[in-house]
Amino acid sequence: MADIYKLMDLAVRENASDIHLSVGRPPVIRLHGELLEVEGEPSLTAEDTKALVREIAPEPNLAELEQVGTTDFGYAYEDKARFRVSALTQKHTLALVMRLIPSKLLTFEEIGLPESVLELLTRTRGLILVTGPTGSGKTTTLATMLDWINTNRHTHIVTIEDPVEYYHTHKMSQVTQREVGVDVPTFAEAMRRVLRQDPDVILLGEMRDLETTSAAITAAETGHLVFGTLHTTGSARTVDRIIDQYPTTQQEQIRAQLAVSIIAVISQVLIPRADTKGRVAAFEIMIMNSAIENHIRKGETFKIPSAIQTSRRLGMTQLDDHLLRLVAEGKIRPKDALDLAQDQRMMESRLLGE
Repeated sequence: MADIYKLMDLAVRENASDIHLSVGRPPVIRLHGELLEVEGEPSLTAEDTKALVREIAPEPNLAELEQVGTTDFGYAYEDKARFRVSALTQKHTLALVMRLIPSKLLTFEEIGLPESVLELLTRTRGLILVTGPTGSGKTTTLATMLDWINTNRHTHIVTIEDPVEYYHTHKMSQVTQREVGVDVPTFAEAMRRVLRQDPDVILLGEMRDLETTSAAITAAETGHLVFGTLHTTGSARTVDRIIDQYPTTQQEQIRAQLAVSIIAVISQVLIPRADTKGRVAAFEIMIMNSAIENHIRKGETFKIPSAIQTSRRLGMTQLDDHLLRLVAEGKIRPKDALDLAQDQRMMESRLLGE
C-alpha cells in the first residue's frame, strides 16, 4: 500500500498542486497542471484507499463520509505543509484528493499582481471579488492580500472558510479564522453572526448561496471591507452571476446595490509556462468607476470589457490583453492563450497579427 506521508513529502518536494488516490490506479500527482502517475507505486485496491482515508481523516469527517458520501477537511502535515482534503465514495470505493496549500505566503511580485491592487487594500469599505476556475490560485491571491492588510493596517480580520487553508498569525491586525463545519455550521450562519464580532475586514471563502451573498453585500455597504470568491472568469460574468442568484423582481435593486458596493473584481487563470517549469497567472482587473457603475445599474454588463479597455491608466486590465502580453514575452504558448481567452475570435486574429 502507498505511504501517505511519503506522497505528501513528494508533493511538497516537487511542488505538486494535488495528490489523487483512487482504486485501480497508482497514486497520481498534478505537477504544473499535468496529471502524472507516481513511479514505482502499485495500483491501489479498495482496502488501500479505505486505510489511507482512515489514516488522516478526523472521526467526525469519517462519520460524515459514511452518511453523505463526501467530506472535506484541512490536514496539517507536521510543520511541512497543509493540505485541503476531499474524501469521497465512487463506484462503492473510497477516493482521496489532496490539494497542497503552500506554507509560504507569496508576495505581490511573486504572484504577478499589479500595483493598482495595493491601493484597494487601504479601503475601509466595499466588496472585492476574486474569481476564477477551480485551481486558478484564488486562495493564494486572497492570502497574499490579507497578509498585506495584516502587516500594514490596524484591523480585525475575520475569515470564514471551508476549510481554513492558510493560517494567519496576528501581526499589526487581529485575525480570527472560522472553519465551516468545525467552528460554525454554515457560511450563512457565520455571516449572520460576523457583524457582532467587531470586524473591519471579512473574507468569505465562497459566496455559494443567496443568503450568504446578500449578507456579504450588506456588510460591504455598512462599512466593512469584504473579500469574496466566485468560480467565474471575467468581471462581466461575475456581476451577472451575482445578479442571477436573485429573483427577477429583486434584480433591479441588487444592481443598484452592487454598483455602489463592489470596488473591484480580480479574475485570474493559471497557465503552464512555455519558458520554464511551473505556471504563471494572468489577471483581469476591474476597478469600479462611474462608467462601470452606470453599466451595472442599467443592466449593461456586456459594456464592462470596453470600459476596462479605456481605463488602463487607472490600473485596469482585460484578461485577453494580459494573455496576449504573456505570449509576446514568451511565457505562455499561443494555444493556451486562445483556449483561455474571453473573446476567442478576437484573440485568434490578434495572435495572427490581423
